[in-house]
Amino acid sequence: MLWDLGQQRCVYAVHTDSVWALASTPTFGHVYSDGRDLSIYLTDLATRESLLLCTKEHPILQLALHDDGIWVATTDSSVHRWPAEGRNPQKDFQRGGSFLAGNLSFSRARASLEGSIPVPVHKKPSYTIPGTPGIVQHEILNNRRHVLTKDTAGSVKLWEITRGVVVEDYGQVSFEEKREELFEMVSIPASFTVDTRLGNLSVHLDTPQCFSAEMYSADLGIIGKPEDDKINLARETLKGLLAHWLTKRKQRFGSQSIANGEVSSGKDISARSISHSRMEFPLPSIITEGSEGGPWRKKITDLDGTEDEKDFPWWCLDCVLNNKLPPRENTKCSFYLQACEGSTVQILTQGKLSAPRILRIHKVINYVVEKMVLDKPTESVNSDGTFAPGLPGGQSQHSAVGGDGSFRSGLKPWQKLKPSIEILCNNQVLAPDMSLATVRAYIWKKPEDLVLNYREVQGR
Repeated sequence: MLWDLGQQRCVYAVHTDSVWALASTPTFGHVYSDGRDLSIYLTDLATRESLLLCTKEHPILQLALHDDGIWVATTDSSVHRWPAEGRNPQKDFQRGGSFLAGNLSFSRARASLEGSIPVPVHKKPSYTIPGTPGIVQHEILNNRRHVLTKDTAGSVKLWEITRGVVVEDYGQVSFEEKREELFEMVSIPASFTVDTRLGNLSVHLDTPQCFSAEMYSADLGIIGKPEDDKINLARETLKGLLAHWLTKRKQRFGSQSIANGEVSSGKDISARSISHSRMEFPLPSIITEGSEGGPWRKKITDLDGTEDEKDFPWWCLDCVLNNKLPPRENTKCSFYLQACEGSTVQILTQGKLSAPRILRIHKVINYVVEKMVLDKPTESVNSDGTFAPGLPGGQSQHSAVGGDGSFRSGLKPWQKLKPSIEILCNNQVLAPDMSLATVRAYIWKKPEDLVLNYREVQGR
């Protein structure tokens, strides 16, 4: 648009939406303009003739005129060069197709253009500098390990946060349909947040919330570990992210750091942790402390192993070196275990029970079966309602729940066992691989303590 400041009105308009960039010839006789309407126009300021040079698929942000071309930057990550007679713009007008909008207001110019759409002079750019497509849409999946993204090229990808890598590239498919396809009925506490304001995936870990998500080793495909072995996702992510720093630290300080207790051995920094969560390429990460950036910002790739408590947030250092986690919210789930109405099956446990939120229903089945076959009652419940191992009188029996609050059974694993018991919640039979947290979120759906019912499987 061209405004007359004296008349305080628009005297000339070409674009049908906001103009975001201008570029003029050295003599200021001709002006190139672009904007939100995805179009680049060449205008002769003397005759007020305009010519549609080209159209784009994305809103145009910047223009740069150079010799016989004009460089165009859009909301897309690529930069394109279009033919333009910068030294002699009249050659473009000689191609034909120009129009004269006249002394029209913006609204009349819009109506005029919509009535007869100009044909662009150029269909394709003469040169393109390809850029990396920026991420414009994302969704954190229920398993709290994967993030689904969509970029400006329309490509939908699945990222695994614990490894910092794309595990699936689905190509140009519907983001909404793929999200529904990947939905899992699982409930895991949120341990991180994500934003894509810079066009890439930015993951934020905030203590102590980030340490609230746990999973069993078996669910992560880690073999050779006990059935009840649990993994804290944030701890494994940090260890994988800083794996190269740990290596450099050991190389620099050797046994000295171990002797001083700075680097834990054995279970603390295990081969399992490093092999599972090691980032598959050096991410250009920046660690900050606090919402304002905190006392320091460093790229992960710039760490040389000399950093200490003056450089690292204390919680990060304590987690990676000493395998210690900050105090967290209660990770237990309280519930009642009751016989179904009319069921002849009875167990010995009474009152409220407590177990880890990630405990699977097949463990509850094993517990019920075990309590059914015991000859004598066990002191399996503490005064606070949590399970405790051991029997009175020092009897040597398999306890229902270990000292860490997880169920343990002397029976075979549930996959090999043919149980005669099934667990229900709200009259719905529960799958053996569901966790207590999942049952509470998707089946129970009440703020009160969870109530589970058990009964003998019909026909067995």
